[in-house]
Amino acid sequence: MAAGRIILSEQKLNLVLDRLAHQLIEYHGDFSDSCIIGIQPRGKALSDRMVERLRKIGKLKNLQYGLLDVTFHRDDFRTRNEPLKASAMKMDFLVDNKKVILIDDVLYTGRTIQAAISALQHFGRPEKIELLVLIDRRFNRDLPIQSDYSGTVVDALDQAYVKVDWQEGGGGKVRIYASKEDVK
Repeated sequence: MAAGRIILSEQKLNLVLDRLAHQLIEYHGDFSDSCIIGIQPRGKALSDRMVERLRKIGKLKNLQYGLLDVTFHRDDFRTRNEPLKASAMKMDFLVDNKKVILIDDVLYTGRTIQAAISALQHFGRPEKIELLVLIDRRFNRDLPIQSDYSGTVVDALDQAYVKVDWQEGGGGKVRIYASKEDVK
């Protein structure tokens, strides 16, 4: 198995997260009419880190933060070989007339984001939906979806696989592998 090439070291990852937090504060201010929603399961680690930074950098006390499960909103959930396991939905607020920032780790085909928008409709009608991703694989979209905030853009072949390895306590690295089978 290949080790994968590091495309974001821990130090650079932390710089990227700080930059994204500052961009959100610049646009959303005190977040009085905005909320953060992490897409389960892989967007949770990124959204947790973003919320932590927003509270620290922007001194935001009342930031609304939810976690959205999209498992059964995906258009391909019936085509999986193994049974799917849903993640816990943690949404204790409505999104009516709010600016929603959806957060996920990697934007590839756009299918997860489509599912998130579908699932979000159960919580009201937002004023606006934005997307923040750590990695934007800008090629190979199946749907016309793009990110509003991107940590970095990666141009990779179809079979390549981008994996975010989060560490306890806040660190992590991002690696790119030749294929999903190469991931340890």
